Amino acid sequence: MNIGIVGLGLIGGSYALGLKKYGYTIYGMDINQQSIDYALEHNIIDIGETNPKDVLKEIDVVFLCLYPDDTIQFVKKHINDFKRGAIISDVVGIKRKIIDALDVYMNDDVEFVFTHPVAGKEKIGIKYSDEAIFHNANFVITPTKGNTEEAINVITILATQMGFSSVSKISDVDHDNIIAFTSQLTHAIALSLVNSDDERYDTSKFIGDSYKDLTRIAQINEDLWAELFIKNKDFLLKHINKFEKELDILKDAIKTSDKDSLKKLMQSATEKRKKIK
Repeated sequence: MNIGIVGLGLIGGSYALGLKKYGYTIYGMDINQQSIDYALEHNIIDIGETNPKDVLKEIDVVFLCLYPDDTIQFVKKHINDFKRGAIISDVVGIKRKIIDALDVYMNDDVEFVFTHPVAGKEKIGIKYSDEAIFHNANFVITPTKGNTEEAINVITILATQMGFSSVSKISDVDHDNIIAFTSQLTHAIALSLVNSDDERYDTSKFIGDSYKDLTRIAQINEDLWAELFIKNKDFLLKHINKFEKELDILKDAIKTSDKDSLKKLMQSATEKRKKIK
């Protein structure tokens, strides 16, 4: 089977690394020739191309490892270049806007399987590709009315081969709601925590694992995450408001020296966290 990776960044490169060992022919496509050269030199891909039109007709499964707007624009530009019967999948961290934008192409001779690999790290670029980021990670599929069981199964198998430990199916609306809480809100909190530092002291000399763990994701790809925050702002703002209310409850308990309330809040959080594997 021929597999295409459009966008040879961290995720695209890691996808290629995870799948190449299974004997698939991996086509890498990127506007940056240097990324292609690096991928070829390090045996991450088999074939590299800056002009997708020249190779898309050969590819059975195409992974669009691009930012949200770039994903939409790539499909619009190349919808007639894909192989007939090809499966096209994305990696975008929000689903409703992507699915709505591409709905007009659902009846073409290709099948879209919209997905979200819930994995990554702070570094960007193909040089930081590492299939290990998918090990024990979650992979989410948001099926549409146009999906066949066969295509869903193909993507599920490929996700499993890449090392994802869990493959879940959920609606696009539910996906955007829960991801606003588990991913986008946590990034928003990390950003706000780091930005609240007035840098009066040398912070690095007074931190332990708690600060390091909480703020790791504040090292962020601003181009990508600005898009994600805005495109999912209804759910994200809802969860920010809920978080602010919980923080106010905690703040009031501290202000009034209400030790019992503080302990109950801590106990509640402890029990909820224990439920998460």
